[in-house]
Amino acid sequence: MNPMDSVFWLLNFPAAHGYAMVFIAGFSILGLFVMSARGATAAGGLRQIREREGLLRAQDRPRGQIAGRVRRIVFRILAFVMLGSLVIGILSLTGVPVTRAYIYDNGRPTTATTDGDWVTFTTAEGVEYTIESNFFTPAVYPDRDAYFPTGEPVVVRYLPGHPQAFVIDSSQTPR
Repeated sequence: MNPMDSVFWLLNFPAAHGYAMVFIAGFSILGLFVMSARGATAAGGLRQIREREGLLRAQDRPRGQIAGRVRRIVFRILAFVMLGSLVIGILSLTGVPVTRAYIYDNGRPTTATTDGDWVTFTTAEGVEYTIESNFFTPAVYPDRDAYFPTGEPVVVRYLPGHPQAFVIDSSQTPR
């Protein structure tokens, strides 16, 4: 399995679901960054007041704090992943082919049929996939605005190791 195919397969999820990603990431980023800040726990503010006033006993002083540091690191990583998903979603909504060009260049072609927003194709291994091609972020390349009538055969290019990452090839139609 090609590592670059895996990377573009992971990047293709927020690109293929751009509209949902913008809302999910937009509403979650602030909370994730707040949770990654020091003192974001409920008892953190009270502990700071007690330390400032000198009311903490020796046995109440925080020791180790490893769990808090690990939690902050995990939330920072999640926040940056969501920020990246937001950027990819916005680019995909505006028509930038974030992952489509790579899938088009490195994908394996096969014939598929469309049924509304759904594309059904069979891989070279004989596995049939029915995957959504979202209205807001259609899986069409190089001409994103190409129209394909329902039920008509189309050519699909998919990554051999990750068939969920696909594009409808608008430059050719099956004969």
